[in-house]
Amino acid sequence: MRELADIARDVIANNLYLSLGTADASGDPWVSPVYYTAHGHTDFYWVSSPDALHSRNMARRPRVSMAIYDSHSPVGGAEAVYMTALAAQVADEELTDAAAVFNGRLPEAKRFEPGELLPPALFRLYRATVTEHSVLIRGGDPDYGRGADSRMTVFLR
Repeated sequence: MRELADIARDVIANNLYLSLGTADASGDPWVSPVYYTAHGHTDFYWVSSPDALHSRNMARRPRVSMAIYDSHSPVGGAEAVYMTALAAQVADEELTDAAAVFNGRLPEAKRFEPGELLPPALFRLYRATVTEHSVLIRGGDPDYGRGADSRMTVFLR
């Protein structure tokens, strides 16, 4: 039997994009795909414009949701990890170290220098720190299934 925490770790390690869920001041939801770099399994970094809707939403409401999954999985074979997190733009004094983490997954030609992530540049670096992880449990899973797809909380600290 495969451990659920191992599934979550594999999904995080083997995918490139996460779906980032934010909400505006009135609670209207917005979901955006972002290329991410994970540091451990609790800190997720991405680069985005501060003018993007999801960035503006996070400035008002830092609580976000995220999902990572392989969109090429066959029907009935998907694995996914869902997360709730607190997200914000990385503070200037943390930018050098955080950019090194983010850049660690990028090809050299695509890496960002810290100065490229400060005003008046177009992009900023963001971090989401996970408060809870859960994994997809397929309804027919022989060990955990309940007939209908569900989620189960896992601990990845």
